[in-house]
Amino acid sequence: MKYYFLILMMAMFGAAAKTYSPYVERQYPENVYWGDTHLHSFLSGDAYSMGNRISPDEAYRFAKGETIRATGGDNVRIRKPLDFMMVADHAENLGVLPALMAKNPKLMATEQGRQSASFLAQLPSTKSVLRSESEQEYNVGANKLLSAKSTHGKTYNIDETFTRKVWEGVVNIAERHNDPGKFTTFAGYEYSSSGLHRNVIYSGAPEDTLKTIPFSRFDSDNPEDLWNYLEKYREQTGSGVMSIPHNSNLSRGNMFKTVTYEGKSISLDYIQTRASIEPLVEITQIKGDSETHPLISPNDEFADYEKHGASGSQGSLSETKRIIEYCEKYYADLQQGVPSDTKIEAYCKRPRGSSSKGKNSGTQEMIKGSFVRSALQRGLNIQARIGANPYKFGVIGATDTHTGIATVDEDNYWGKMAMNEPSPFRANTQSHYSAQGYAAVWAVENTREAIFAAMQRREVYATTGPRITLRVFGGWDYLSEEADTPDLAQIGYSRGVPMGGDLIQSKENKDKAPTFLIRATKDPDGANLDRVQVVKGWLDKNGSTKEKIYNVAWSGKREINKDGMLAAVGSTVNLQEANYQNTIGSPELSVAWRDEDFNHSEAAVYYVRVLQIPTPRWTTYDAKTYGLEDIQTNPPAVIQERAYSSPIWYSP
Repeated sequence: MKYYFLILMMAMFGAAAKTYSPYVERQYPENVYWGDTHLHSFLSGDAYSMGNRISPDEAYRFAKGETIRATGGDNVRIRKPLDFMMVADHAENLGVLPALMAKNPKLMATEQGRQSASFLAQLPSTKSVLRSESEQEYNVGANKLLSAKSTHGKTYNIDETFTRKVWEGVVNIAERHNDPGKFTTFAGYEYSSSGLHRNVIYSGAPEDTLKTIPFSRFDSDNPEDLWNYLEKYREQTGSGVMSIPHNSNLSRGNMFKTVTYEGKSISLDYIQTRASIEPLVEITQIKGDSETHPLISPNDEFADYEKHGASGSQGSLSETKRIIEYCEKYYADLQQGVPSDTKIEAYCKRPRGSSSKGKNSGTQEMIKGSFVRSALQRGLNIQARIGANPYKFGVIGATDTHTGIATVDEDNYWGKMAMNEPSPFRANTQSHYSAQGYAAVWAVENTREAIFAAMQRREVYATTGPRITLRVFGGWDYLSEEADTPDLAQIGYSRGVPMGGDLIQSKENKDKAPTFLIRATKDPDGANLDRVQVVKGWLDKNGSTKEKIYNVAWSGKREINKDGMLAAVGSTVNLQEANYQNTIGSPELSVAWRDEDFNHSEAAVYYVRVLQIPTPRWTTYDAKTYGLEDIQTNPPAVIQERAYSSPIWYSP
């Protein structure tokens, strides 16, 4: 009896004793995983009609590091394999055009099917367009492919049986490439409501995802109906799913409104549903950067970055000012009963539910409702009024390439569409597209479950392409010297919250200001870092939203001036040779920064922006490769690529 009692005591003592190894109980994520949740294969109607012939299988193989042959005929390989990916083809007419060209009997039984098949069969090949001998020949061929996009939205003779068969193929190819611990895939698709596009990503295995089919704008143009559809899926399967909005910069203010899709007041139920289904937003991609805009962030010297310049978008500062001038005329004519030019009306169309008062109120509303920074600030205002925040989201980057090729390096850029693959002629017509971006996820392992969980808790960040490693923690008592310790993550998690979290007020910290523990490390194969900035938004005592940018860490011996500004880092870019040198900047920047302007009574949101030193843009690499003396659209020759952390929130 004494023997068994001794054994029991030893077992209890052993269980209670602290092990020598400091890593036994470590459960926080130690690795960042890189991926793309927004890539199109030839199953997307617009991608197929404009020349893409890359299959989902080829897209996954490319992401894993294999060399593939692009649609235009050249071999292509990614600089460094990705860790995860989702092929997100459009739900609208998913897989229809390839089936049409394969003479699917049911599709060919209708006049529309036969007309589209005949039209597509007469198009030039992507390879022939890219091999054009002159710019004029290239433009003629590219315009023919562009005209074929109309076939993407036609009504075809498809039913649920057809859709289920295509969806089964999407799910199965993703499952075939899923390799836990090495490469993670997700089944999903893009829902393409007008100006309100979302990518839908499922966490489950085929036994769950095959119980549903994609929800498209043909079902409803209202994203709230998509949310209800996804909620029912979660209830029926117990499996995870989320919707990730993208290209808010092109939404005409509709992405981040202060009312519902139909212009009604936002309810608590609306907020809870949106926050549950949409914990993330895609902040940067090939169709431009959606962080902010110079007209709503006039004191931000880096706000005018990769603003998509296509017609009707919120483009560069000069273009947006031109749009506002048009809109002022439109509103003045409207008030006087003068018929308006339809093109001007298209520019100035107000967001759904916005006020009609004031000659330019719609334009200002459009800009504020189109960018992430202003949305984060709006969320604080809505929370103060209703008690919940619909815009409490993390941020990721993605490609949105329709080539099947998920590469975003400036010197390895393969275009938006297949007809935009490398050629001597693309820069003159396609320079408004950007070589960006990727999603970075802090997860405990490279599995579907772990990566999806990290996305749900918003422990993610975005980059415009470079694989910058970024850690951000918020707390109340981090010390300045802790920024340089090797165990920064252990300190960060033990005494605070990571990006995506909430700073909690307590009796112990009621007299303290928040401190942010930040470390940014350059892409091992890329450019040095210029600076680290904290972007703060808050709600003042009058209920007005404010913002301020703090330079908190930087390279070299520069000093902050009295206005908080920091001199430019300089540039080593050689435009003729399309290269740069890492003789300026720093490989790593760390800081523990305290908000000395903090007010306990004011709600606030913080995120970190990291800037690289200047490097050549993809158009500059094209100029070097093809001997271009002049690019007609005059795009920036040099850019400063960047990373954006997910925010950390404070509520009084």
